[in-house]
Amino acid sequence: MKQFNGDLNIPKHICLSMARLLGVVGIFSFALGVCAQALPGGGGGGGGGATYTPLNVWNFNDQTNWTSDNGSVPISFTNLAYSYLGNGSSLVVSNPNPAWLRYRVVETSGVTNLTVNVGTVSFWFAPSWSGTNEGGTGPGEYARLFEAGAYTANSNYGWWSLYVDPSGANLYFSAQTNDSSTTYTNYLSAPISWKTNYFHFVALTYTATNTLLYLDGTLATNGPGVTVFPGANALTNGFCIGGDNTGTYQSHGLFNNVQTYNAPLDDGTIADIYSRTFPLYMMNPWNRAMWPFNNATSSPSYTPFAGFNAISGQGNLLWNGYASTCSYDTNIWISNVAATRAANGTMSITFTIQGGADGVPYDVFANSILATGTNSIPWAWMGQGYHCNTYTIANLSSSVCFLRLGTPQDTSGMGLTDAYEWLVMHISPYDSQTDIYGVPFAWYAMNGLNISSATQDTDQDGLLNYQEYFYGTKPTVSEGFSIWISQPATTSNLP
Repeated sequence: MKQFNGDLNIPKHICLSMARLLGVVGIFSFALGVCAQALPGGGGGGGGGATYTPLNVWNFNDQTNWTSDNGSVPISFTNLAYSYLGNGSSLVVSNPNPAWLRYRVVETSGVTNLTVNVGTVSFWFAPSWSGTNEGGTGPGEYARLFEAGAYTANSNYGWWSLYVDPSGANLYFSAQTNDSSTTYTNYLSAPISWKTNYFHFVALTYTATNTLLYLDGTLATNGPGVTVFPGANALTNGFCIGGDNTGTYQSHGLFNNVQTYNAPLDDGTIADIYSRTFPLYMMNPWNRAMWPFNNATSSPSYTPFAGFNAISGQGNLLWNGYASTCSYDTNIWISNVAATRAANGTMSITFTIQGGADGVPYDVFANSILATGTNSIPWAWMGQGYHCNTYTIANLSSSVCFLRLGTPQDTSGMGLTDAYEWLVMHISPYDSQTDIYGVPFAWYAMNGLNISSATQDTDQDGLLNYQEYFYGTKPTVSEGFSIWISQPATTSNLP
């Protein structure tokens, strides 16, 4: 997993991730957790020596020589660029002049970077174009995402390619041999609907018996086994990321975290890679093209609810001081995250709230799992913080902890923010805000009660919780055991 520079200071055993955001106004999601940095061992389906350890990885941290994470240097490259969109830095292959990035299939040392008969190729890609089915024009040519060899009309060379059609509406995996027996073999194709600068996770697995294409962690399509592929002569010229070896058929997009394997990854592993990596793209505040489809927008004009504000205050957040830099934005996010283990085995998380506006309190929620939905484990409200301030939450679980931010939006005007209702109480801010007894849900929250506890006597003082509300007494503080009776026009308390 890529090491962040600047924004993170996290021990090796801790990594940063985030849940897929709720499509709900008033909730921004960020998560911090402890997780494994290596894929499961084993593998299978690839023959002797198959492993889920990547053959090579390209995170494009070296934008000068374009050396891979494993130290492989390109055979050649030209007219490349990089961007801080994505997860850290991304390779950009999009130039009016020829542009390519080409590596050896097998290094002079004998180390293999790519197998074309059995294995997996995976990467994150964001187009600089939108497909015609998204109102765009597509790449305008057969854009190569990952390619070995070269296409020829008479199939006399050898070709192996994952590419997009000119309209940006379909993704293909095709190949040729050099025996001139066929124009080319198309193993599979899948429709796509991609938008500009929105990153998608692409994973292609292939064996002699089947080929499978996964998009964003889910199987999109499958095809027959690979029986046609370039020979050794074509492969000596290497393979290209983001284009072909002439620089003509460019992807016109951004690449992150390219990986090759000598075995087909299974469905669960691919889904796990996607679910663990997607949050990193959503956390980058530069990836704003991805937010409208997964996130709500906060407004800097928010002010705290002027009436009944049930849940407020600093809570468990420990204030550490003001941030050295301050960002104003219509969105909010977490930066400068540091996680450390305490001597007692618990974890402390320090972070800064960025974006938003002055004087606006933003709720912080925590959970031990990435739970979403009315039947999932509720999130815990940790407190309210302000943008451009740094906070610490101590004594957290040492295994995993996820954080989410919420804005002060209160759609119902009943004293609970939308984020609190969605995450903690599992109710909709657009539905009724009282139970069948007429007790506001905000009253239950303010007193630390479950909204279904109306007929319980939490403090054992003879009054049920809903009666405590109407009498104006405290449901968690016993006023002494009493018998309450009602008579016409009078109410008596008999000791």
